[in-house]
Amino acid sequence: MRMGKTISEVGVDDLVKAGVEIEEAIDFERQLKDAINDGDAGFDPKELWREVVARKLLKPWHPHGVHQLIYYSVYHNYDESIHGPPLYWFPTPYQSRCTNLGRIMESHGPRLLGALYKDPMTTFRQFHKFSVQHPEIYWSIILNELSLNFAVAPKCILDTSNKSKPGGTWLPGSALNIADCCLQSNKYLKKEDDSLAIVWRSEGFDDQNVDHMTLKQLREKVMLVANALDVTFSKGDAIAIDMPMTATAVIIYLAIVLAGFIVVSIADSFAANEIATRLCVSKAKAIFTQDFIVRGGQRFPLYSRVVQAAPYKVVVVPATGNDIDVHLRNQDLSWKAFLSSVDHLPGSNYYFPVYQPIDSVTNILFSSGTSGDPKAIPWTHLSPIRCASDSWTHTDLQAGDIFCWPTNLGWVVGPILLYSCFLTGATLALYHGSPLGRGFGRFIQDAGVTMLGTVPSLVKTWKITNCMEGLDWTKIKSFCSGGEASNIDDDLWLSSRAYYKPIVECCGGTELSSAYIQGNLMQPQAFGAFSSASLSTGFVILNESGLPYPDDQACIGEVGLFPRYMGATDRLLNADHDEVYFKGMPIYKGMQLRRHGDIIKRTIGGFLMVQGRADDTMNLGGIKTSSIEIERVCDGADESVLETTAVSTAPPNGGPEQLAIFVVLKTGFEIESDMLKLKFSRSIQTKLNPLFKVSFVKIVPVFPRTATNKLLRRVLRDQLKLELQIHSKI
Repeated sequence: MRMGKTISEVGVDDLVKAGVEIEEAIDFERQLKDAINDGDAGFDPKELWREVVARKLLKPWHPHGVHQLIYYSVYHNYDESIHGPPLYWFPTPYQSRCTNLGRIMESHGPRLLGALYKDPMTTFRQFHKFSVQHPEIYWSIILNELSLNFAVAPKCILDTSNKSKPGGTWLPGSALNIADCCLQSNKYLKKEDDSLAIVWRSEGFDDQNVDHMTLKQLREKVMLVANALDVTFSKGDAIAIDMPMTATAVIIYLAIVLAGFIVVSIADSFAANEIATRLCVSKAKAIFTQDFIVRGGQRFPLYSRVVQAAPYKVVVVPATGNDIDVHLRNQDLSWKAFLSSVDHLPGSNYYFPVYQPIDSVTNILFSSGTSGDPKAIPWTHLSPIRCASDSWTHTDLQAGDIFCWPTNLGWVVGPILLYSCFLTGATLALYHGSPLGRGFGRFIQDAGVTMLGTVPSLVKTWKITNCMEGLDWTKIKSFCSGGEASNIDDDLWLSSRAYYKPIVECCGGTELSSAYIQGNLMQPQAFGAFSSASLSTGFVILNESGLPYPDDQACIGEVGLFPRYMGATDRLLNADHDEVYFKGMPIYKGMQLRRHGDIIKRTIGGFLMVQGRADDTMNLGGIKTSSIEIERVCDGADESVLETTAVSTAPPNGGPEQLAIFVVLKTGFEIESDMLKLKFSRSIQTKLNPLFKVSFVKIVPVFPRTATNKLLRRVLRDQLKLELQIHSKI
């Protein structure tokens, strides 16, 4: 797997060089030899690694070099082409039966699968197949487990009578308010009024106690804001939120949904023109924001950015303290003034929910497409049920868990996190500040977080800076990772912080309201790989001719999703949904497949790895954007530029995609590529997103094109891969 020694060759000197004190190294070597000589473990790398982890030979406080030494030495002679990816986490029969998913499999598996059912681990693939073939049965079980409060019960689980809707109609005839479901106690889920709903801490207050809010307190605050919304706006208005994901932002989000308005989600990193575009597309009537963003010890203006984009009412929440620190326009309101319209009235902390048909829009999110314009993706009351159920089944989220995932309500993970916690009875953990430093890690420790969500580039920063050294993350029972491709060594570092707990990899989309491929706690896990499709999700991998590979064949191709995907969109607000997701896709077993756009690799053993996008949409720092958006900005960055093309690819050893700009200069102009790299970075971060980074710029005489003058980005992407391979060997 990697150059170096085999595990039997590792000795005391190697351990000392890796950072272990001599006395501990001697004891470590003895225990390691015992593990190697114990039964058959020494002859099977997977069994030996399982034994090493089970004995807790590797400690979270050991230097990363020690973890690297043992892991890569164990798998030194391992052949992935024969055995599939190396495994690092193995469920036990007892662990699997104690999970949410294991429990329902034990309860329903014998009835549904008959003699095929053995136990949750052995029969997971058969149960998954059943959930795809019989979604109405699977989802009736899940809805019963989540115990949702329907104002009007659904006529059925899935209605497929309308042939114009390939995905069918889910829970037809039902009505509810999903925010109300979040806020009500639920004895079946052990979700009580005095249960912790939110815990949080603000950056700069790392030595103070963690703040907390019970479910009852959350409900009263949400209802107060809902009453203020009714006084200030017209029912059904679309109302934007452009602020960090704080406890106040979560309260505002739930209040908008509870009161029958529509949330417009905008990330707080966007420039003014990007904010304006999203407000225009969504037809928003108002926007909630903060005066400043406090992050990394600095204050960044937010209200001033928002007012450039919003000609209508803005409600401004103070970033710190009780009072805002900016001068407002006449039409705008401070948070204090907004609440004062109702907080003095009797019953202001009670609100009767607005119950709506389940397909009513509750939230408008955005995802970039190849057209260069953001797609406006509506979430309904149905969407949260899907994302919460996947968290309940795949990550075993339940009451008593404390779930933290640094994100924003402008990105799909924000609403997924919110609903996953509140619909399962788990506690939402929020850090009001930058997740890059030790303050965030201290919060994870002090809040007792049991489930930590990450983005791979964030993990890489933690590992490189060593900022989490000495912190205790051992209460974490599992990690989640999404947004971009994971790096194996970074995942090794992360999992080791909690005695090698599993990292549940997630890959999906805003339009799916969930992950279509995902890890789970029934199957062994491999770093940087997905062990299965999500429950009830079916797909095929298509070859270049659009024909599906056999389900058990190792292959690489574009994924084609089965259309009956509970929670997926059936409309877009500013694009033709059928054209975007279905037009041109093959028919498989009588089903019109749904386009997602990922190229995925299926390995020996059935693991899945994302290889990139089939179109020209790229993933930068966990944010999907299009080549055209990048190129539009870069084309005007310098007068010497005639034309640019933006492509991205993952490094040879895995990890987040790197952005490259290929440039054709105007005749007679000369400029160094390093200077263009600086100018492109400034333009992109100013006009598009400050989180995007240009890794590589190359000046070329012409771009490769087809006979019809169509740009061949694939050729440029292959050039980039070659360049990265060369650099990785230097």
